[in-house]
Amino acid sequence: MASSLLQIPVDDSVFLRVTHSNIKSFSADIRFSLQMTVEAVKEKLWKKCGTTVDSMCLELYDDSGDKVSVLGDNTRPLGFYSPRDGYRLHIIDIDPSSITSGGWLDNTSLVEKYKISEEAYDKLDGTYRKLKEKMGSQHSSHESKVKNQQNIIFCLLFISYFDLIIISCKQISDSYMEDLCVNIKIGDRCQVEPGERRGVIKFVGIAETLAPGFWVGVQYDEPLGKHDGMVKGKRYFDCPPLCGGMVRPDKVKVGDFPERDPFEEEEI
Repeated sequence: MASSLLQIPVDDSVFLRVTHSNIKSFSADIRFSLQMTVEAVKEKLWKKCGTTVDSMCLELYDDSGDKVSVLGDNTRPLGFYSPRDGYRLHIIDIDPSSITSGGWLDNTSLVEKYKISEEAYDKLDGTYRKLKEKMGSQHSSHESKVKNQQNIIFCLLFISYFDLIIISCKQISDSYMEDLCVNIKIGDRCQVEPGERRGVIKFVGIAETLAPGFWVGVQYDEPLGKHDGMVKGKRYFDCPPLCGGMVRPDKVKVGDFPERDPFEEEEI
């Protein structure tokens, strides 16, 4: 009798909303077969969010927000935990070194920028300011002063050129990653990493409301994005809500990436 209670109709499936502990903007509605093991569910989610199977804990919440259960046994079928359409499956990433940790996938402003205060600059050795002060205090004769001035001019030109090189390396230019966009065209099918998210190219170019350099706008096949093509008050393209994403060209692979069958990964 007990074993018969665990029998699940072969064709049964459930539509769940998936969220992530580290990626606050990640929210996707995904259909799962109730016959899938919990481990198979994790493998499917790993391809969409980047959290590995071994680092993933799953919690199930009902449509009122109450926790129903923790999917703690990888060998059990999903149907054992009695999920229903509209329930929420929450991913908890327990790996502190995970690519999803730190919040940078949601907010690129968290990436540390190079800054130095006047006080810190004064404490550095070998700067132009220290060199100028040292050279200005040497030699009192007219001949020495003339030579000093020549040396200062030479050092000033050299250090200024060196400073320009450093500044250019630390700042992102408007042509950043432009070369990677040569083979990316609007209307192309693509796959975006991490997560193997598939979609179609909707925008290629500079985005005034984002950081300098080139960006690629993608309409995902599933609601795996953050917006509908409007970013920070400016519209770059049109797509359904939560299906739009703006990513750097190095995250985009163009090719024959057809829309996935929702049941293609659900074989036991």
